[in-house]
Parts: sequence; C-alpha cells; structure tokens
Amino acid sequence: MLVKDIYQVVEQDFQQVNELILEQLRSDVPLVEKIGQHIIESGGKRMRPLLVLLACKSLSYDKQDHALLAAIIEFLHTATLLHDDVVDTSDLRRGKATANAKWGNAPSVLVGDFLYSRAFEMMVQLGDMKIMDILSKSTRVIAEGEVMQLMNVKNPDVSEAKYMDVIQGKTAQLFEASSHSGAVLAQANAKQEEALRLYGHHTGMAFQLVDDVLDYVGNAEELGKNVGDDLAEGKPTLPLIYAMQNASKEEAQLIRQAIRKGGTENLAEIIAIVQACGAIDYTNQKAREHVDAAITAIAVLEDTPAKHALAALAELALSRNS
Repeated sequence: MLVKDIYQVVEQDFQQVNELILEQLRSDVPLVEKIGQHIIESGGKRMRPLLVLLACKSLSYDKQDHALLAAIIEFLHTATLLHDDVVDTSDLRRGKATANAKWGNAPSVLVGDFLYSRAFEMMVQLGDMKIMDILSKSTRVIAEGEVMQLMNVKNPDVSEAKYMDVIQGKTAQLFEASSHSGAVLAQANAKQEEALRLYGHHTGMAFQLVDDVLDYVGNAEELGKNVGDDLAEGKPTLPLIYAMQNASKEEAQLIRQAIRKGGTENLAEIIAIVQACGAIDYTNQKAREHVDAAITAIAVLEDTPAKHALAALAELALSRNS
C-alpha cells in the first residue's frame, strides 16, 4: 500500500481535521495565529492525527468527534515541536526555518503554551474523561522524556536501555496516545483497546529509531533538516551507543569525544564508523522488531481497509527517507 493509499482510507475525515485546526488556531493576538499557522502548515505528514482516524475507522466509528480528537493530538504535537526547537536551538524543520529562528525563542515558547491550552479547551469540548486522562498523562510523560534527553546530552555513557526510555517518552508516547484515545472514542472492547495502544507504542518506537538512523545516512534535502544534527547537539542515539560498544577503541574514543563536545567537526569520520561497525543495521533491526510487534498487536481487529492501512503505516517507518 502506497502512502497516498493510507491517507485515502480517511480522506474526507482528514479534510475535516484540517478545517478544525485552522478554525481553532484563531486568536485575537495576530502573532499567535501567524506562528501557529507557520508550523502547522510547514509540510508535516499529520501522522498522529492519522493514527486517531485510522483507529476509529478500524472499529467502524460512525460519529463526528474523531476529527476533534485528531485536531487535539495535532495541537499537542505542534506545541512540543515549538518547545523542542527552542531547547535544541534548531533553525531548520521540514526544510523551512523554525519559528524560533524567524520570531525568536520567547514567542515560540508562548505560542507553544497557547497550543497546549487550546488543546485542553478542545478536550473539555470532547467531554470524555478517559481520553482526557490518557492525553494529560501523555503530555506529562512527553515532558519527562524531553527532560531525560536533555540530561543525557553530551553524556557518552548513556545505555541502550536509557535511550529506549527517552524515545518512549519523547516520541512513542504521543503515537500511543493517538491510537489509544481513538480506540476509547470508538468504544473499543478491552482487547481492541489494548491492541491499538500497543500498536501506537511500537509504531512510534520504530519511527524514532529510523529517524535516528537517518541522521547518519539521510539526505539533508529530503530530511528537511541538517544531517548530523543529533551529533551536533551531543545526543547519544542508538547508532552511536552501538558504535561505541562495537567499533575499535580508537573509534569509540573519537565518538565519545564528539558527544562530549557537540558539533560536527568529525562528522564524516563518525558517519563512516557508524556505517562500518553495523550500527545502522542493528538500529534498523530494532525498528523492524517494533514494526512486527505493532502489526501483531492489531491481529485481533477485524479485516478492514483501515486495519490494512495501519499495518502499512507501521511498515512505512522502515522505508521512509524523511
């Protein structure tokens, strides 16, 4: 199934979500709208709202609140992006200048706060306490994941287990919340709800693992960000953690120094080490395991186009280049 085929399964619903997002972005403060529109319209795939819609569709949900839930998820995600770009001092996202590069850190943080607040207003409108519980806990876990990652910056002694904890929080949690809340909205039974929760978790883990691989084998133009950004920020991602354990002592030392220092002074050499020692294959294999687990999880769902789209979306994590 091609990417366009996945989106086509919920095409009309997606249009409704986009209209809701633009409607809910309205503010009496022009700069709030301007920054919000800049990041929301900057070419993102709306992957997390897609999970909401597909989860609902897979359970034959036939009401209208799924579009509102999907818009809530997109607002939460966009708020985290605004804050992340400030924390990471990023100047490029999806091939365009970040909001903090265009307007500065303070407006970006404050508009991120606005989007969080608007998302919770919309949750009240949705009126489902279980979904509010899932999403409020998820925002807390995401914040904790980001803090954990910040604590790990320029620390070459981060273990694989700690790295997995970080990406569970900062990335997989919102994927999980998207499919899980969609299942709850569609009144899934206990098995279906747990299946879609696990599906989101494993799909999110796979997407982040591949994202970390692309930092060492990707193309900057396709990625929409600079290759080597993780290393430049001193982030010990799985390809580097594996390389430090399996490359020669001299090569491991070079990577350790690069993580401690940050920057891309030895980027070409480190990319060569990461690729030669099997770190890329190892990380891709971990992603493959998560994709397989995601697809296994939804085996309990009825055989529908939405279920096939969910499986194809998980597989997409392994074949993407941006």
